Amino acid sequence: MTDIAVTVPAVKVNGQSRPLDGVATHATALDWLRDTGLSGSKEGCAEGECGACAMLLATPDADGGTAWTPVNACLVPVYALDGQEIVTAEGLGTVDDLHPVQEKLAEAGGSQCGYCTPGFACSMAAEYYRPDRTPVAEDDETCPVHDAEHGPNGFDLHALSGNLCRCTGYRPIRDAAYALGSPEADDPLQQRLAAPAPAPAATDAVVDGSRFLRPSTLAETLRILREEPTALVVAGSTDWGVEVNIRGSRAPFVVAIDQLDELRGLTETDEYVEIGAALPLSEVERRLNGRIPLLAKLFPQFASRLIRNRGTFGGNLGTGSPIGDTPPALLALDARLVLASADGEREVDLAEYFTGYRQSVRAKDELITAVRIPLPLAAYTAFHKIAKRRFDDISSVAIGFALDVEGGVVTRARIGLGGVAATPLRARATEEALIGRPWDITTVKAASAVLQGEGTPMSDHRASSDYRSHMLGTALLKLYSQTVIASKEVSA
Repeated sequence: MTDIAVTVPAVKVNGQSRPLDGVATHATALDWLRDTGLSGSKEGCAEGECGACAMLLATPDADGGTAWTPVNACLVPVYALDGQEIVTAEGLGTVDDLHPVQEKLAEAGGSQCGYCTPGFACSMAAEYYRPDRTPVAEDDETCPVHDAEHGPNGFDLHALSGNLCRCTGYRPIRDAAYALGSPEADDPLQQRLAAPAPAPAATDAVVDGSRFLRPSTLAETLRILREEPTALVVAGSTDWGVEVNIRGSRAPFVVAIDQLDELRGLTETDEYVEIGAALPLSEVERRLNGRIPLLAKLFPQFASRLIRNRGTFGGNLGTGSPIGDTPPALLALDARLVLASADGEREVDLAEYFTGYRQSVRAKDELITAVRIPLPLAAYTAFHKIAKRRFDDISSVAIGFALDVEGGVVTRARIGLGGVAATPLRARATEEALIGRPWDITTVKAASAVLQGEGTPMSDHRASSDYRSHMLGTALLKLYSQTVIASKEVSA
């Protein structure tokens, strides 16, 4: 992000620029849209779990053009959209001129009470315009008969994973998605993709004594944090947005870092992979393209696509939550964090980062700027998330595994745990019970007994302490069975 002049805050909505004059700095995009008369987006949960508020955000693609990215309007601070471009359900089509997505939803009977429909339409439209969505040949074995999560038109059903239909009308919604063709060449939203996405805007808004600031450089950000160490730092705002909506939290000074170029890189050296702390998880997933298998297993289980389109590693680690999904996986990967302040950078082992419940070694004037994952990677990795729902749920227990086995003996073991203590932690006793021993059922059973006693799990509304301990005790057995099956498939 280069140095640019601060202008009057405004957002381009459905092709029209709308100023943010006098809007409260804590206001979400959803509240602002509805206050300006665009009531198609709905507030269902105000936590990012239902997708009734979904809208399309114009974001940069890999080729210098634009991608339509669906996000939860209920979580995004509206000032974070200063200078940006969004499309709501009203911008897709009209009653007299329906968008193809709206048309297919109507034809399939995909709308019952209709409350969720605008959000579904926006998420579905993003997938409709995905450039690499290609139909599947009829004789291809990846047709829907063999793959229930992709349609014959190439539609990825996970594109709707963050949208909830309380009327349980999923089948007609899926039918509508699978009936979509390809965008016409003269489709305005399709044509828009060829042009660059809006550049980030430096923002400084003060309303009723509260301030929202988007600095233009990392150096400026660190200087501000040195001067104002109590400022609230937000990136994707998928955590802070919930606090604003559900708990009525307000911050007198918010500093947005989501558009800083210095925090949005992804580089790979001979020694490590470095991931920018403010790079959205969906973008990390796209750029890695499976190169870190453990993260590839994590991403589909991390909330929903709508959340991953805004959420970041820096935010998930910065909150210090003991039930965040990324820490167990990153602990297993031996990750290190790069912390920066006005005085310079330092590198911290993630296993030493957390010091207590939502507490860490990070000073108030420091930022997490990057996550470094050392190379080479372990041969056997897995991510186990125990939750009440398969997708889009908070974990009761999360476990990351990374093991090396040579000559039938475990030579290296890293196990990260979440949800079983006041902080994410390494299962060091279990690691010691594995290293140097044969990778066989006897060793696994003995180590499983140790793993069951790791941490200090508590009982809450998600799970009892006994259940959490039991899940720990079965996790290593599950990993072992998976490696045995994989070995048989390779030898066959």
